[in-house]
Amino acid sequence: MDEMKAEVLEYVIEEYVDEDDDDEVTYDTALISSGIVDSFSMVSLKVFLEKKYKISLPDSEATPEAFDTVNSICDLVVKHQG
Repeated sequence: MDEMKAEVLEYVIEEYVDEDDDDEVTYDTALISSGIVDSFSMVSLKVFLEKKYKISLPDSEATPEAFDTVNSICDLVVKHQG
């Protein structure tokens, strides 16, 4: 799961963190509540996860709480990998 966390973190930083942002993003950084990831970004992140890990995430589980940290995102992915 460490590799998955690193991949998801790298994706989040590349896609959603401004280059001039000095805040460090970690596995526990609040992504939604801090404004790094917004509702539109959640959709693209969900699509990335589904393609990358060949899973289907139900919309009912793709909540702001589930997408608020890299750790919680990876927990959700692992749950759906079966």
